[in-house]
Amino acid sequence: MGVRLDHGEDAFEEVHEINVTPFIDVMLVLLIIFMVAAPLATVDTAVDLPASTAPPQERPPQPLYLTVKPDLTLTLGDDAVARETLGATLEQAAQGDKDARIFLRADKAVSYGDLMEVMNLLRAAGFLKVALVGLEKPQ
Repeated sequence: MGVRLDHGEDAFEEVHEINVTPFIDVMLVLLIIFMVAAPLATVDTAVDLPASTAPPQERPPQPLYLTVKPDLTLTLGDDAVARETLGATLEQAAQGDKDARIFLRADKAVSYGDLMEVMNLLRAAGFLKVALVGLEKPQ
């Protein structure tokens, strides 16, 4: 911040300096907003995923996570879904795009047969692109 103490002239001259204080204030407010909003953007369905050594694939901007919990209930994102309405709920969430990739997560306690039953429901609903989600295992 600069102050001119010379009062020799009555005419005011333009100061050719940028005042960065408002810019810094705006940036700090945006930083706080993003720090608060980032944890809220994650899916909070608790599930114990198995580990995998496969290389991670790129993630789409709006992924559709279908989760099979240990008690065999289904959730799409954070919302519970009945097995009877799974197709209609997925079609609404994917906005009618049957080529949308569905990320299927299942707890370790879910048996292979139960997981295949959910995959058959997805196939019957017309969703053929299914990706299985797992934890990354250290090499």
